[in-house]
Amino acid sequence: MKVVIFGNGPFASLAWYVLTHDSEHEVAGFTVDGDYRRENSLHGLPVVPFEEVTTHFPPVRFAMIAPLGFQQLNGLRKAKHEEGKSLGYRFISYISSRSITWPDLISGENSMIFEGAIVQPFSQLGTGVIVRAGASIGHHCAIGDYCFVAAGAVIGGRARIGAQCLLGLNATIRDGVSVAARCVIGAGAVVTEDTSEGGTYVGVPARRTPIPPNVGTAAASTSRHRPD
Repeated sequence: MKVVIFGNGPFASLAWYVLTHDSEHEVAGFTVDGDYRRENSLHGLPVVPFEEVTTHFPPVRFAMIAPLGFQQLNGLRKAKHEEGKSLGYRFISYISSRSITWPDLISGENSMIFEGAIVQPFSQLGTGVIVRAGASIGHHCAIGDYCFVAAGAVIGGRARIGAQCLLGLNATIRDGVSVAARCVIGAGAVVTEDTSEGGTYVGVPARRTPIPPNVGTAAASTSRHRPD
């Protein structure tokens, strides 16, 4: 399957690398909102304005992936996925051959699971979920749509993670805990109790802070963004 990647920053570059070296897909090019197109090419492939993407990469011949980071609590990834779908694109996902998963894994489209990540049996990942290298997701977990699980994060068995959450580097979610939607769990935090929606949690054990999430809280329907 030939694929166009949304983005032209470091994360898009990483997606190009893993898809090229560890998938059956062929990356044909990149696309980004025209105002943020810094160069005309990346890794020797064209970067085209998103406003013209259907001309250069018709959806009848090309699929798409939008591996954006956690800006606006993953809202940009959600917005571009929805915009691409509205143009008729099929979205792929990527599961590293160096990750540990099971044949019955349920994972939504436009998701990425990187090397060294572990997803145990009976766990489900929603649409647009990114699981970075070395993260561990225990059995019978549910990860909501458009979450970002950073490298080294650990989610205990039967935990529930609501939509559009960010789990920072080496964060830990205790087994059976529910993290409400749109929460930020700081790097190294240990969450031992259920959280409330839209909170930022830091420390050991983690406590909600009055500081709002520092990754932005603009509406997920935002249509333009800095490339990533």
